[in-house]
Amino acid sequence: MSKLYVGNIPYSVDDQALQDHFAACGTVTSARVITDKGSGRSKGFGFVEMSSADEANAAIEQLNGKELQGRAIRVSEAKPQESGGGRGGGGGFKRGGPGGGRGGGFNKRY
Repeated sequence: MSKLYVGNIPYSVDDQALQDHFAACGTVTSARVITDKGSGRSKGFGFVEMSSADEANAAIEQLNGKELQGRAIRVSEAKPQESGGGRGGGGGFKRGGPGGGRGGGFNKRY
């Protein structure tokens, strides 16, 4: 299977409409429009999995820059998600706990 990233999707497009649009290029094994967890609204991008690399390449060639419900979509090979996941940053050496304070670390004078 080959996974594709689809950007600039109109907010009115759902999973089924995305699948239907890509079906002209081959067998779609899955199609998912990414939505906001809080509101459930589309974020304007999604992912489509095609059953073969040849079908995925055909979809990129045929659909990249083409209109879907009035918007030119971007279709490219999906890049693997980076490990470690985006958010957060750890604490620093100077960060205090619930009681406040500066914590330990390299902040001491000798």
